[in-house]
Parts: sequence; structure tokens; C-alpha cells
Amino acid sequence: MESPRQWTLCLLFVAVLLLGGTPSWAQGTFGELADGPYDRLVIRGANVIKGHGGPPTGPYDIVVQADTIAEMVPFDPVTAQRRGDSDRPTGDRVIDASGMYVMPGMIDLHHHLRQEPLPLKYIYYLKLAHGATTVGPASDRGVSEAMEQARLSEENEILAPRMYPLWSWGDSTDFSQEAIEDPDMAPQVAQQMVDRGARQVYLNGITWNQELFGAAAEAVRQAGGVTGVHIPPSNTAVVDAVDAARLGVDMILHHYGYAESSLDRTVQGFPDDYHFDDENDRFRQAGEVWQEADQSPETRNRLLTEVADSLAAYGVAMQPTRVVYEANRDILRARSLPWHEKYTHQALLDLYQPSKEHHGAYFYDWSSEDEQAWYDAFDLWGDLIGAFSARGGTVAYGTDDAYIWATPGFSNIRELQLMRESGMRPLEVIQAATKNSADVLREPRLGLVHPGYKADLLIIDGNPAENFRYMYSFGALTVDEEGETHRTEGIVHTIKDGIVIDNERLMDEVERMVEKSKEGVDEPNPVNAPFQP
Repeated sequence: MESPRQWTLCLLFVAVLLLGGTPSWAQGTFGELADGPYDRLVIRGANVIKGHGGPPTGPYDIVVQADTIAEMVPFDPVTAQRRGDSDRPTGDRVIDASGMYVMPGMIDLHHHLRQEPLPLKYIYYLKLAHGATTVGPASDRGVSEAMEQARLSEENEILAPRMYPLWSWGDSTDFSQEAIEDPDMAPQVAQQMVDRGARQVYLNGITWNQELFGAAAEAVRQAGGVTGVHIPPSNTAVVDAVDAARLGVDMILHHYGYAESSLDRTVQGFPDDYHFDDENDRFRQAGEVWQEADQSPETRNRLLTEVADSLAAYGVAMQPTRVVYEANRDILRARSLPWHEKYTHQALLDLYQPSKEHHGAYFYDWSSEDEQAWYDAFDLWGDLIGAFSARGGTVAYGTDDAYIWATPGFSNIRELQLMRESGMRPLEVIQAATKNSADVLREPRLGLVHPGYKADLLIIDGNPAENFRYMYSFGALTVDEEGETHRTEGIVHTIKDGIVIDNERLMDEVERMVEKSKEGVDEPNPVNAPFQP
């Protein structure tokens, strides 16, 4: 329940007429979708998961001033009943969060915007409605466009998560290719990238050269940025995961390079007819290499001990993005997820169809043996994540959607479940998606519910540490005190920069976009043809 705002509105608009200007809370309004930031917003009676790995505490009355958490006032309902509520904080807007849970907004360090005709609003709204208040978008539409979107979000001119776009080494600089590939020039290249706005710098393209890779990793760090790497299988003979960690990269993404680090040789046993640019080959063998790592006690034990120990000791962070690879172990499940019809945009469904022309659409020849290899790979990969985390290694959070049947937003929640599958405890998973990812990003005011931190918050109908499914936009089924089954409300409000978002209305907008995208589309395709009447 929210407090009446009519008198506040009247007084503020009188002030506008008399004094000129616009009240600060009205700087970024988005129709019926969101409002704020407010001079003073109060979230009353919330249980709080702070994000650092600790259990829920509270309830608290959380006071937000503009875009910052100002106070967290403990609320004792027994004492309050005796004294009344007269001493509780109040403000321009009060949200009753009694019985609900507040946690930090999640930080999805790696996802994709894809290309037109996929609307950017579609991606932003799904991300926000499922709790991602900060994202690292790949520069699918170009670095300049990504940076412009980041600016618009920072200034709250669009309703979108805050953004730290991904740059490849040397992107948007004035240096020649020769200079970009010269280790001695790495400090100048890195400094120019950071000066032009880069925060996340990806070193995928220079994994062919250890000296250059190490020089770039160090130079970006000194310039104030962070580095990540998706180690391409074509270059794991030069830089595997342990090499990348030793050479100073901040994050290793996905699953590449880990199993290879445990082998008795530097090159996995590729078939003679393997070709990296054939994605069916590439992804099939990316699953098979985990079987190589599990063929003997020596390699498996090496993976879960020496490799895990080394990665943790070097201080690298893992960013697994397991959700985008789950289709590999069960393609029928991925294609039949219940939200595709109502919430997956037709542009994505078209891109997901089996095709040699589209990245991540390699299921034109995907066998049950391939799925079994990936079932086994997921198990061993999860064991490694768990072993690494248990040794104090930092696990961060990303999704790599929208690829391989991973719909934005929904995949953010599924990623939490898949991280839990690795053996991490629920509060560790939440820490990975919030505080850990903020630390990796080198953002000291993100990732915690604490005074002085940014007001990036999620108000959830249910305890996410008990059931991550409470965070889906459609909530989760549960039983009330009378024994009646009902569905929870999901994340009721996402708050970004103090702006309170109505997530139900966001999802209504997504539904309208998807419905429009599917107008006139009734032709069967290889995926749905057998199931059409």
C-alpha cells in the first residue's frame, strides 16, 4: 500500500509555479511504467538480504534520498504496536513491503542486445522486470551505439538498466593494427580505451599471444578498467584458463579453457575433420573436451584440485553464464519453455531456428550423444565451479542471452538456479549476482543494501534464498496459511537509481511487443512443424 501523494503533488507544483524549475523526483518519469527518483522514498517493513552472503535480517524501514540509500531503520513490530507508527520514517512515497524481501539489484555482466528488428525496450524491460539493474551489453550494434545507450540510461532518459558495454581490445582507438598487437604499446592503447569510456575490455582476440595478452590485462587494470576473456577453442593451445588467470585477466567467461587446463597435452583431441568455424563442430567438441578431462583419475583430480587451486590463487573471477548452454544438454526442453509463446520475440525465435548462417543456431545436427556429452560436461563444470568457490574463488554473474534459446530476463533467474546446481549455497549465489559482480566491475557503490550505496533494489514477494523462482515475473506456486495454493507476485518493484518500476506493467508492455512481432506469422518451421494441428 502506498501513501497518498495528492497534497505533495499540489505543493510541489505550486512551488514550480512560484519558484520555477522541476522537482527532482519528477526528473525521470515514464508514464505508468515507473516514477522517480524521489526526494525521499521509504520502503517499510522489508526483510533484507544485504548481498554480502549473510542471511535475511530486519524488518527495516529503508529510506532512499534521490538515487542513494540514506538510512536503514530497524523496525520491531512488537514495540511499534505499543507505541504506534508515529515515529516511523515517511516521505514523498511510501511502499509497504511488509512480509516482502529486499535485495540488491543484480548485475548481469554479459548479455547481448542483438540487432533490429529486436526492440531495445524489449530487452531492457525484461531485464529490469527480472531484477537486473546493471548490465554489460555486448556491442552488437556498435561501440558508439552501446555507449550512447549507456549515457541515456545513466541520465535516466530511457527506462533501462545502467550499462557497462563490452569493448574488444583496441576497439574505437586511433592506433594501427600493428600498434594494437604490440605489447609495448598496451599502456597507450588501454588508456585511450578507458579515456573514451571503456570499463569492460575483452581480450578474446589476442589469446593467440601470451605476451600481448598479459600486457593488455595489466595495462587495462592500471588504466582503471577490467578485463574478461572468452577463450576461443582455436587458441586454447596458447592460452588456457590457468594461463589466462596467471597472465592477469580479471574474469574468465563461459566454460572454455578449464578442461583444457587439466589435460596431459596442450591441445584437446580434435577429430581430424574438425573446423572451428563450423559451429556444430565447435560446440560438439566443447562438450567432448570435458569427457577428456574425466577419462582418468589423474585429469579429473587435477581439474578439481590443481586447476581450482590455481584459479583461486591467481584471483581471477569465474563468470559461468551456464544458462545459455543449457540447451546443449536438452534441446527439446529449451524449445518448449512456457514463456516462448507469450514473451519470446519473433525476431529471436527466427534467429534460434537451426541454421549454419546464425551464431548459436547449430542444432541442425545435434544428437542424443551430443546431449549426453553436455550432461556430463555440466556435471563436471559445476563441480569445478563449486570447488573454486569453496576455495575462496570469486564467482560473478552473467547470462550471455539472448542466444541459444535463452530469453532475456527469464534466463537471469534460471542462471541463479544453475549456479545453485554447482553446489554454491543460495546466499552465495545471490552474493555472486550482486556484491561479487560489483567488486569485479570495480563499482564500490553497487551490490549491497547499505546506507551510502546506490538505490538499486528489488522488492520481492517471497524469500529468494528459499526459492529463486519467486523472482520470475510470474512468481511461483506456494501454499498459504489456510492451505490454499496461490501464485506469488514475483519482483513487485525493481528500483534503479531510486526510480520505482511497476514490473507488472513492464511485462504488459513486453507482451504487447511480442504479440505485434508475431502478427501474420503462421508458417511452420522445422522446430514447430510436427506439433502444429
